[in-house]
Amino acid sequence: MSSRPRAAWPLVAVFNAGYLAPYLLPTIVGRLSTGLGLSSAEAGLVGSALLLHSAIAGFALAARVDRHGQRRLARLGLLLTFAGYGAAALSSYVPLVIAGAAVGGLGSGTATAVAAAGIAAQRDPHRASSLGLLSVSATAGALYLTIPRLGGGHALPFAALAMAAVLVWPATARLTGAGTVAAPGGSAAVPFSSRTLLPRRRSGIVLAGAILFWSMAQNALWGVSGRIGTTQAGLSEATVGAVFAVALGAGLTGVIGAGAVGSRLGRAVPIGVGTALIGGCIVVSSSARGLVGFATGEVLWNLFYPVVLSYLLGLAASLDPRGRWAVLVGAASSLGVACGPMTGSLLSERTGYPVMGLVMCAMLLLVAVPMSAVALHTSGRPLVPGAIRRRGGTPAAVVAGAAGMASAGARVPQIGAPEQVVTEIPAPVRARRRRLIRDRSSKVLAS
Repeated sequence: MSSRPRAAWPLVAVFNAGYLAPYLLPTIVGRLSTGLGLSSAEAGLVGSALLLHSAIAGFALAARVDRHGQRRLARLGLLLTFAGYGAAALSSYVPLVIAGAAVGGLGSGTATAVAAAGIAAQRDPHRASSLGLLSVSATAGALYLTIPRLGGGHALPFAALAMAAVLVWPATARLTGAGTVAAPGGSAAVPFSSRTLLPRRRSGIVLAGAILFWSMAQNALWGVSGRIGTTQAGLSEATVGAVFAVALGAGLTGVIGAGAVGSRLGRAVPIGVGTALIGGCIVVSSSARGLVGFATGEVLWNLFYPVVLSYLLGLAASLDPRGRWAVLVGAASSLGVACGPMTGSLLSERTGYPVMGLVMCAMLLLVAVPMSAVALHTSGRPLVPGAIRRRGGTPAAVVAGAAGMASAGARVPQIGAPEQVVTEIPAPVRARRRRLIRDRSSKVLAS
């Protein structure tokens, strides 16, 4: 079997198809309201149902991706994505649109789970996560520029999600099959062995709980941003779409910068400070009364949001080289995303957009503390999965064995020294050698 590193672009492509729905949430919710005559709260509930099913798929598949194989699950997810969103696009019957959105959400969550598990096994999971977010931001920005020019109705955003699944399908041929798991460091797939305990449970649980509320605050604004622009700021849909495109372009810049900086600042500083800055941007955007305030808040928010998210995804991937915490934290994020539109819609209807922004800012400041604490607590673990750490934690030999790599001649990376071949000698062989040494010693003494 070849030990050549596996390319990350198929995982990035699948991540793009699975993560695109949350990025298009404002236009989906807005067009459900204008195209099907739903109220703001009802349209927000449909968006929440879509994202809730995405979270359900993530929780269900957290420990099953390597068992069933990346290729099979990715194709299942893309098929559900195409069928669900395609049905929602072709129908104007509200129950069928809701059912299609739910099925499409299951597909999006399945694709995202596959991509998250594979990204965690890459040599640099933060870089792979940044590439995925870069791809999603570019795709969503292009769609925000294109969709308003193609007409109204709810069908276009759902059709775009369905077509994204079709375009990504060929990339699944490069994913691993059933019964294999990608080895840590992005090397060739190895046979799937046995189950291992989930490592770093306390840190993973704290991170998953915090990111749920973190994502809820983000998407409480994102789910109603379109309505803030058109009703409170008095902008047209085309202008709002242009602002979103520019904002997502700023997100591209932020992700590129995060990829260039990498781990130089650690994880705690980007996560803590970035979350505080995001809270301030939410306050600015939710209180906007014109183009300048709305554009400033949205652009700066989209500049910092993917940067912090890339570090959070990289942190989750570093907790377990098999990607189980990456999938669970991603599913918790999807659950928060699912609650976001409903939370934003209900809060804005009862208290107004500015108060909603203040509440979400306070929530972000609260969750920034435990997320930064997890980043500091796990700072001893390097970004490269499978490497031996200088202090505490799971030895690299155990990590390698959990991934099915502990075999004769397996290479275990050492810190500050070149790779050395570790050869496992069976116990019976060692026993026979000891007996031979004793026999020879006895003969020498007797003579």
